[in-house]
Amino acid sequence: MQTEFEPEGEWKEELAELAQRRAAVRQMGGAASLERFRSSGRQDARARIEALLDAGSFREFGRIAGKGRYDEAGRFVEMEPANTIIGTGLIDGRKAALHVDDYTIRAGSSEAAIADKWIYIERMAHQLRLPLLRLVDSAGGSVKLLMQLGSTKIPEYPSWPSQDLLRTVPVVGVALGACAGLGAIKVLATHFSVMVRTQAQVMAAGPHVVRQAYGQEIDKNELGGHDVHRRSALVHNEAESEDDAFAQVRRFLSYMPRSVYELAPLGATDDDPERAEDWLKDAIPRNRRRVFDPRRILDAVFDLGTVFEIGRHQGGSVVTALARLGGVPVGVIANDPKVMGGAMTIQAAYKMERHVRLCDTFGLPVVNFVDQPGNATGLEAELGGTLLGALRLEETLHLSRSPWVSIMIRRCFGMAGGLHAPKYGERLNHRFAWPSARWGSIPIEGGVMAAHRREIDESPDPAARRAELETYYHRLGSPFRTAEKFGILDVIDPRETRSVLCDWARDAWEVLRGDRLRPAPRQT
Repeated sequence: MQTEFEPEGEWKEELAELAQRRAAVRQMGGAASLERFRSSGRQDARARIEALLDAGSFREFGRIAGKGRYDEAGRFVEMEPANTIIGTGLIDGRKAALHVDDYTIRAGSSEAAIADKWIYIERMAHQLRLPLLRLVDSAGGSVKLLMQLGSTKIPEYPSWPSQDLLRTVPVVGVALGACAGLGAIKVLATHFSVMVRTQAQVMAAGPHVVRQAYGQEIDKNELGGHDVHRRSALVHNEAESEDDAFAQVRRFLSYMPRSVYELAPLGATDDDPERAEDWLKDAIPRNRRRVFDPRRILDAVFDLGTVFEIGRHQGGSVVTALARLGGVPVGVIANDPKVMGGAMTIQAAYKMERHVRLCDTFGLPVVNFVDQPGNATGLEAELGGTLLGALRLEETLHLSRSPWVSIMIRRCFGMAGGLHAPKYGERLNHRFAWPSARWGSIPIEGGVMAAHRREIDESPDPAARRAELETYYHRLGSPFRTAEKFGILDVIDPRETRSVLCDWARDAWEVLRGDRLRPAPRQT
C-alpha cells in the first residue's frame, strides 16, 4: 500500500503541490464524468483495480502524468490525468503488472493518452518477468490526435515488446467496454482474454467508421459483441459481469507460472488420488450412435472443482481447459461428441492449436481424452479449410515439448485421430485406452458400407448382413488386440483413470522441475 504523508518540512511547498496533483488524479475524469460512467452499471478504473487485486496491494507508477495547466507566473493550477493507470499488485498473493484504461477521461481515447506510460509497464512486465493484465475500455484513436501532433505518421508494428511478452510471461486481456483499433489488439494479443457480455465489444473499428466505409447500419454489439466472438473465436471467454471477468482472470493465473523460467504453482488439495467414480464404468454408451457428456468425465477425473474451461462457445467439438491432478496444474483437451460428432473442424483445430501453444509456452503437462471420428467432411468443411487447420495443428504438436498423455475413450480415426499427441523422434507416445476405445484409418460403420456395398446390397437381408459385418470388424478392432501387440500402453478400467493420471502428473512435474531453467522460451 502506498502511504500518503502530510506536506511539511523544508520542502513543504513542493510536497503540497505533489499532494495537490495526486488529489487531481484521483478525481479521474471529474465528478460529472464519473457519475455518467457509474450510472451505466460499470465500475470506474480505480474501482476495477480494487476489485481485481488483493486489498491494499496496488503500487501505482506515473501517478501524476497528464496535462498540467499553469498561471502566468508558471505556478501549477490544475491537471487532466492521463487516461491510463499503470502499476503492480498482488493477485492471491502473487505479483502482476496492470495496464488499466480510464474511460472517464475522453472515453479512453489515445488523444488523452501518454503512450510511453503504458508501454513502460509492458516493458517492465517483460524485464521483471511479471504476468501482465490489460483492463481495456477505450474508444480507440481520434483524428483530434492529428492536431496535437501537427502531422501524420506511417503505421508501424507495435513499439512495445508484444511478441517478447507473449514468449515470456502470461498476458491477459479483459474487455470491459468498447475496444476498437489498438484497444482490440490489447485484448487479443494475449494468452487469455475475456469480455463482459453486452457491455464489451471488440472490433477493428466502431459503427461510425463502418457506416462511412460501407454504408452499413449496425450497432456495436452486432459488430463486436460476445455473440460475434462466439463464432469468431477471437476472445476466449465471456463473463456475466465485471466481477465474473475478474474471477476468471484470477482463476486463469492460478494455473500459470510467473514466467516461462518458473513452474506453475502446485495447488493445495485433499482430493484422494485414488478416488474412483463408479459411474465411469458406464460413461461411454455401448450404442455407438449415442453421445455422452465429456465435461462430466473431466469433473470426475481431475481434482474436484479445478476444471477451468477456456473457449467453451467456440470450436465446440473440442473442449479445452486447465485443471489439476493431485495439485499439479495441467492442460486438458477432450472431444465433445455432442457437437459435430466431435469431428475436427477448422474452428476446433484452431482452438486446440492455441491451447497446445499455451500449455507448451508455460510448461504445463497435457491430458487428452480422445473421441475423434476424424476430420469434418463435406462442402462447408472443404470451403472452410479444415485440412489446412489440421496441418497447422500437426506442426504445433510437432514443436510441443509438454509432457503428454492420451486417454483413448472411444474413437480415434484418420488424420485427425493421428493428431491426438506429439509423436516426433523418440518422444514417448504415452497413451491408455478404455475398453470402449476403437481406432483405425476409417470408422467401421462407414468403412463397411464402402468396402462391402455390393455384398450388402445383394444380401437377402441387407441390414442384417451389414450389422453382421460391422460386428465382425468391431471385434477385430478391439483395443485388447492392439494391447496384445503393445500398440497401446495399457487398457484400463475407466474407474482407474484418476489414479493413473495422478501418478503420471507427479512424474511430469519432476521432469518440468528439472527443466525449469530451460535455455530458450517455448512457443507462442
